[in-house]
Amino acid sequence: MAERGLCSRRDADDYIARGWVFVNGQRISELGTRADRSALITLDRRAQANQQARMTILLHKPVGYVSGQPEPGCTPAVTLIQPERQLRTPDTPLFSPACLRGLAPAGRLDIDSTGLLVLTQDGRVARQLVGDQSTIEKEYLVRVTGRLDARGLALLNHGLSLDGRQLKPARVEWLNEDQLRFILREGRKRQIRRMCELVGLRVIGLKRVRIGAVRLGDLPLGQWRFLRPDEAF
Repeated sequence: MAERGLCSRRDADDYIARGWVFVNGQRISELGTRADRSALITLDRRAQANQQARMTILLHKPVGYVSGQPEPGCTPAVTLIQPERQLRTPDTPLFSPACLRGLAPAGRLDIDSTGLLVLTQDGRVARQLVGDQSTIEKEYLVRVTGRLDARGLALLNHGLSLDGRQLKPARVEWLNEDQLRFILREGRKRQIRRMCELVGLRVIGLKRVRIGAVRLGDLPLGQWRFLRPDEAF
């Protein structure tokens, strides 16, 4: 179920225990039941309603906040999800304390980086955006100092390794004399900064502006909004 993107593994166990899962029309209530890869797996309307009620939030993270588990002296970005920081339009839901229940970042963004950070209650969204199997593009604007020749640019696009592992091909190009655009399909720890160091560049500013088809747009720094029903990564 998780592999098909129907739900997270934790939710799958819960839905099976509640009898909310059907394989080829037959209700399944025993954990560990195996299904053929060609089987039709569907969810009860109560499971669907449970998923639809789960919120996904887009935050324009400022520098100085950590995206995940805070280290001593660091402030987690989730503390910015407050009603007074919500960017609202007439058709968006109001903030409630329930929005924070189970809310977790789907991917990382370094403490000294800014831009689009996704926080979600929905395990399907987290699985789509995080992990080795994710193919979602992430786009960054990166301001640098140093010299970069054609060979170095080629290495940034495809040819570097981190921690003994080859990086997936990237798309890297100059936007102006001191700013590069990076488009990645993976998210190793401090990946862009370390890639730049390997080719003699120093990053002095990094901003994530897009994840998949969802853009940061004009969301103000330090504010957040709900992912709209017409948006998908």
